[in-house]
Amino acid sequence: MTQRNRPPIVSFEFFPPADAAMEETLWLSVQRLAPLAPRFVSVTYGADGSTRDRTHQLVRRIKQETALTGAPHLTCVGASRGEVLDIARRYWEEGIRHIVALRGDPPQGAARYEPHPDGYAYGADLVAGLRGLADFDISVAAYPEGHPEAPSVDADLENLRRKVAAGATRAITQFFFDTDDYLRYRDRCVASGINVSIVPGILPIGRFQQVQRFAARCGAKVPASLAERFAGLDDDPDTRRLIAANFAIEQVSRLRRHGVEEFHFYTLNRAELTYAICHALGLRAATAGGAA
Repeated sequence: MTQRNRPPIVSFEFFPPADAAMEETLWLSVQRLAPLAPRFVSVTYGADGSTRDRTHQLVRRIKQETALTGAPHLTCVGASRGEVLDIARRYWEEGIRHIVALRGDPPQGAARYEPHPDGYAYGADLVAGLRGLADFDISVAAYPEGHPEAPSVDADLENLRRKVAAGATRAITQFFFDTDDYLRYRDRCVASGINVSIVPGILPIGRFQQVQRFAARCGAKVPASLAERFAGLDDDPDTRRLIAANFAIEQVSRLRRHGVEEFHFYTLNRAELTYAICHALGLRAATAGGAA
């Protein structure tokens, strides 16, 4: 099979459910997407560590009840170095080998990020600590449009370089909607000597207003042309889903034409759009094993 015709490599992100109804929706989504044989499925972690136990429970359930590789998020926020390493050590003892290592966001209500006095200050420090503990597969975050707190795009790129030098295996980008932003960023990473895969993070648009709020928080641009596609559809979920799928398929298809062969989907615990996009990419349950 040629590289052009080979199905892409994918991974999916979920977040811990807050109640029984959300847990049922999540688990149905996990079961729907599992036959696509993702490289891993990540599970998010609350900004202030508030979902720590639920993250652990979900990753453990994924490992016990599926053939999927679970990848918990782990952050620097609200914990000492020892506490963070204790969590990582427990994951390793339970057979969990992949961690998404992040600095983490400030707790709700905090004006800015403040490192724990006895903790890891930044993502690169956390990566180094995990690498010193065990041979984890470590994913880190990357920002094609720059992290909103970074003084410059160059400074943000230097931060990614430090995380890779500390031992990161790959970088997963913040979601973006302008494909050129990703392609320029990938070129800059290569020119800077960053030699790990820069995996594009894809956010299927279920509810446009929700996505606008996400984008405002993380500094991602929402093109006017995209807003126009969803204008007037607040009470028309069926048409929104069709447009969302079409836009994301356009996005990932163009990325593939530029040589991208791996994608990370922010599912928001819903399977329908992600499954449709993967199908359009040529990923099938019967062929997914060769992609992973």
